This record gives sequence, structure tokens and C-alpha cells, in this order.
Amino acid sequence: MEGMLDWLLATLALPKVGLSAIFMISLVSATLLPLGSEPAVFAYIKLKPDMFWQVLAVATLGNTLGGMINWWMGYGAKLALLRYRRHRHAHGHRHAQPASRPPRPGKPSLNARYVHWMRRRGAPLLLLSWLPVIGDPLCALAGWLRIPPWPSACYMAVGKFLRYLAITSALLWVPDDFWRSLGQWF
Repeated sequence: MEGMLDWLLATLALPKVGLSAIFMISLVSATLLPLGSEPAVFAYIKLKPDMFWQVLAVATLGNTLGGMINWWMGYGAKLALLRYRRHRHAHGHRHAQPASRPPRPGKPSLNARYVHWMRRRGAPLLLLSWLPVIGDPLCALAGWLRIPPWPSACYMAVGKFLRYLAITSALLWVPDDFWRSLGQWF
């Protein structure tokens, strides 16, 4: 196991692999897996400041493709559920539904309110797809609700690019002495 971890770290080493590592890290971090790409983007830009815009472009592309993977997972999950229900209905599988508390009259359930809110706002809401915790599920929900994929991808890309630009620019304003002192702690 330790050898495999060493191999993985050597393969993803920034100076050797470069932009392909940024792309892969950004793609994986946009899926439902908990991984952040900002440290890798910042580290690469610190190593090669002349590559600022290329790194942001590659990170944005990878992160947007990862968001679209979530979109397609949501879309596929919805189709699978519809097929399952159609199959059960066609074969007469009518099991007793579990008893649940009916929603209060005049007030939709919490889930129905969020679904209605997302449908009403549509793809522009995916400008927020960069947010921690809610961004990835937001992309999957967009697929579930069948919000058109191209506008979804465009809004995701804009939001993710602005996030990389803001975070990386802010981190670059921090003096190098701070990063060196922080590195000594580890």
C-alpha cells in the first residue's frame, strides 16, 4: 500500500506532470469526492507564475467537467428511477406505501420548495457550483431536474473560473515569508 501511495504522489508531482495533474485534481475535486484543488492550483502558480492564466484555464476546465459528471449522474439517477417506477407499475408490483405524515395544507414540503426554487432559477444558479458542500449536489440536482446541459456547463465554468481567480489572486497577495513560516510548522 505504501508503495502505491509513493507511486501516486510521484506521478502527481507538480514539476514533472504539470498541467495534467492540475486538470485531474480539479476534475476529481468537482465530483462528490471530498478533495480541494485550490492548494494544487496555488502551488503550481507559485512554482511557475508565468503560467497563471493557463493554470486557471486548465483548472476551470477540469472542475467544470467534474461538475458535468455530477450533472450526468443526477440525470442518470432520474432516468433510472423513472424506469424502475415504470417497470414496477407494468408488472403490478403495488406494495403498501409506508405511512408518512402528509404535508401541511398550503405549505409545500421542504424538498418541493427547493426543487421549485431550482427550476425557477435554472442554469444561472450553477454560478454557485463552486461553493463547498452544496456545489457538487447542486450540479447533480440540475441534472436530476433536466436543466439543459450546455447552459449548465457555461454557468458552472464562469462560477468556477471566478472562484479560482479570486482565491489564487488573494493567496498571491500574501507575502512569501508567511508561506515559508507556515511550511516550517509541517
